Amino acid sequence: APPQDGARPAPPRPRGLWGLMLLLSVAVYGSHAPLLTLCKVDGTIPFSSSSVVVLVELTKLVLSLFFLLTWDRQLLGVAVSWHHVVPFALSALLYAANNNLVVHMQLFMDPSTYQVLSNLKIVSTALLYSLFLRQRLCMRKWLALFLLMAAGVSYSFGGLQDPQDSTSPSRMQLHVTFVGLLLISVYCLISGLSAVYTEAILKTQALPLSLQNLFLYFFGVLLNLIGHFWSSTERGFLEGFSSWVLVIVVSQALNGLIMSVVMKHSSNITRLFVISCSILVNAVLSVMLFNLQLTLLFFVAVLCIGLAVHLYYGVT
Repeated sequence: APPQDGARPAPPRPRGLWGLMLLLSVAVYGSHAPLLTLCKVDGTIPFSSSSVVVLVELTKLVLSLFFLLTWDRQLLGVAVSWHHVVPFALSALLYAANNNLVVHMQLFMDPSTYQVLSNLKIVSTALLYSLFLRQRLCMRKWLALFLLMAAGVSYSFGGLQDPQDSTSPSRMQLHVTFVGLLLISVYCLISGLSAVYTEAILKTQALPLSLQNLFLYFFGVLLNLIGHFWSSTERGFLEGFSSWVLVIVVSQALNGLIMSVVMKHSSNITRLFVISCSILVNAVLSVMLFNLQLTLLFFVAVLCIGLAVHLYYGVT
């Protein structure tokens, strides 16, 4: 069912299409890590991650232009000033900053620690959502969000294990430095701020979503191109690309457009639930493709998600 965040406007689409979009987003979020694993050559990623980000932003820009010219053509005459455009530059800058933080954080903590601690962005997003968008959440809904965070931590800490590997997640030792803790704190803060700020812009401007997306992704392409060439190595822009990389680019672009619909017509809280539910897709694909095994912590995570959904969206 569509989200019910107080007085939030209902999605301007049939209930079935809305549900289909959310399910597709869950599938994309959940398949991202397995797809990256399929792209590896000799255990390493053979392509530039910044190139992929640029192509994802460019694909979203092209699709937004296409939707504007087809579905919203009658709105092309709407008055637009720089006051409408400039706010999206900050939004794109925040997203770009977080993309770079993810890379630098790996120097101060192991990937497993990052996966566990990054779940703190659920709380940071909810706090900023409540503070800046003035959406008061009752204790029942706060408990639901903390359960979502607990589900993410449980799954990241050892929801899957490789029966042939003694260093699999269920036996892992987490490691993080003080600098790493500072960086993960900044990452979670910027993650929540960028999401809430973008939601506020999308909802307060009386512009078609496809036009707003055009502004956002124009700056996204520009900033990420600058970041790519600023930090690029001798590796070519498309070096190491495969058909799996193309799948990642297209799926991530579609997911970005879906999330803009969610933030425009629902809320960031819905986005948090979508991301958490993607754990289920990630687990199924990991078992099917890589012969990993589910552990007790996976079922703890599923239970937490189920309770969270019931508490947040269930009947009071």
